[in-house]
Amino acid sequence: MTDPAIAKTAAHDRDKRDREKNGTGSGPQVNVFAVHGVDPEVQAYAMAKYSRSALSMKESLKEISEQKAEQFLNTFYFQYGHRSIADLAHIALAIEKLSILAAIVLVDEQRWDGQERSTRYQNFKKSGYFIPDFEGTATARAGSHGHASSQAGSADAEGAEKRSTTENAELYRATADFLFAEYEVFTQEMLRYYTAQVPRPADLPEDAYTRTLRARAFDNSRYLLPLATNTSLGQIVNARTLETQIARLLASPYNEVRHLGELLKQAAIEPAYNVQSEWLRTLVEEIKAANPELGAKAEEQLMRPVKVAPTLVKYANANEYETKTHEELVHAAAELMDGVPMDTAPLVDLIEDGSLEVELATTLLYSGCHYPYRQIRERVQAMTGAQHAEIIALGMKHRGRHDELLRSFHAGHQFCFDILMDIGGFRDMHRHRRCTQIEQGFTRHHGYDTPPDVVSAGLESRYQAAMQRVSDASDQLAQVPGANADLYLLPMAFRKRTLFKMDFAEAVYISELRSAPAGHFSYRNVAYAMYEEVARKHPALAQYFRVTAVREPIDLLNR
Repeated sequence: MTDPAIAKTAAHDRDKRDREKNGTGSGPQVNVFAVHGVDPEVQAYAMAKYSRSALSMKESLKEISEQKAEQFLNTFYFQYGHRSIADLAHIALAIEKLSILAAIVLVDEQRWDGQERSTRYQNFKKSGYFIPDFEGTATARAGSHGHASSQAGSADAEGAEKRSTTENAELYRATADFLFAEYEVFTQEMLRYYTAQVPRPADLPEDAYTRTLRARAFDNSRYLLPLATNTSLGQIVNARTLETQIARLLASPYNEVRHLGELLKQAAIEPAYNVQSEWLRTLVEEIKAANPELGAKAEEQLMRPVKVAPTLVKYANANEYETKTHEELVHAAAELMDGVPMDTAPLVDLIEDGSLEVELATTLLYSGCHYPYRQIRERVQAMTGAQHAEIIALGMKHRGRHDELLRSFHAGHQFCFDILMDIGGFRDMHRHRRCTQIEQGFTRHHGYDTPPDVVSAGLESRYQAAMQRVSDASDQLAQVPGANADLYLLPMAFRKRTLFKMDFAEAVYISELRSAPAGHFSYRNVAYAMYEEVARKHPALAQYFRVTAVREPIDLLNR
C-alpha cells in the first residue's frame, strides 16, 4: 500500500512538471543556458529551428546531424535567400603575416569583431614585409604584347624588361629595409628624448616606466612603417559577414588581398585547427590500449574533423557588382573633376544639409577619386536632377539578386565628417563600426604628417629626408602596372581621406573616447576637431560633449 505522503509528493511533482511543460506555473519558467561543443553550422541550424519548430534547443541539437544542417542551409540559405540564418554561425579565424595594407582592406566590414597587432605595444622591427610579385607583373605585360613583341624579335628588349624588373624589386627592398632601419632608430631616439623629458617617479618600477615611454616612442616611430609591414589579426565573425568579406576580397585590385580571400574561403571549408587535438590523441591511444573497440569509437567522435562553414561560404565568389560599379564610378568622377585643381582641406570637415539625391551622387563619386567631399558636392549641386539620377543609376545597374547595396547608399545621417588624416591614425578610427565609413584609396598625393615630438626631439630633417626618399621610390615604382609596389611602400605617415557618416550619439562617443589623454595624438586631434565642428554648427549641443582639450599638456606616464 502506497504511503499517502509519498503519493501526495509524487502528485505535486507531476503537477509541477505539467505546469512547467505548459508554461502555466506561478513563477517565471524561463530557461537559460549556454551551448558549447557544437559545429558553427549545426548551431546555426538549431537556432534557426526556433522559427520553424516547437522543439527546444537541446532537443534540436540531439536530432540534427552535419548532413541535415547542410541540407537545410542549401535549401533555406541559398535557394530561398534567408540570409539571416548565417548570422547564427560564428567563426573564429586567425590571419597571420598579412600586410598592413591588406589588413585595412580585410577589416573594412561593419559587422566585424577582432583585434590586430598594436603598433603601440609591439615592436615591428622584425615583422618583415610583403613583397609584390614583380616577376609576375612583368610576365603578364609580356604576355599581353604577345605576337607583336616576338615579331620584333628583340632579345634586347626582353633583357631590358628583365633588368627593369630586377631593378624595381631591388629598389623596393632597399627602400623597405631603409624604412625599417629608420623605424628602429626613431624608436630609440624618441625613447631617449622622453626619458630626458620625464623623470621616473620614485613609486614607479623601472620596467613599467620604460614600457610606458617606449609605447610613446612607438606612437612616433610607427609613422615610418610602410603599408607592406607584416601584421597579424584574429577575427570572430558570423558566416554571412565571412561570405561577404570573401566576395569583397576576391574583387580587390590587390593580388595579395585576392589571395587572402581564397585562403579565408579555404580555411572555412577545410578542417579547423583543434587546440585540444594533441591531448585528445593521447587519450584515444590510452583508450585503445585498454579497449580497442571503445578506442575506435572514441577516435571517431573525439578526433572528428570540424569544418566551420563548409556550406555557407562554398559559393562565395568575387563581387562583380562592386568591381564593375567601382570602375564606372572612377571614370565618372574623373570626367566630372577633369582639370579641376584639388582644394586644400582641413583635418575634419563637417558637411550638412543638401538633398538626399545630391548626397547619394556625391558619395558615390567620392569613393572613386581623391577629391574632398565638399568640392565634389559643389560640382554635383550644379548638375541637373537628371544627371543626379544618372550617377545614382551607375551605383545600381550591376546589382545582382542577392547583392546588398553599396555602402555609398548609406545616406541620410545628420553628421557627415570628411576626414583627412595619417594612415596610422585612420587604423584606429577605422574600428568605429557604428558609423558608415566610405574610404578613398591610398595615395601619396595628400602628403604626410609629422609628429610634433619628432620636431621637438630635433629629428625633423631626418624624418623629412626619409619621406622624400620614399616619395622618390614610390614615383618610380608607380610606373610598374599591377604590382601596386608604390602604395605598399607608403609609410603610415601619409594621409588618407575617409568619409564618416553618423548620428549624434556616435559623434559624442567618438569625440569623448578618442580625445582622452591616454590616446594617440593623431586621433585625439581628429576627435576634438569633430567636437569643434559640431559645436560651431550646433552651439547648443556642445555642452553634452565630455571631451578632453587636446592643446593642454598631458602626463606622458598616464596610459
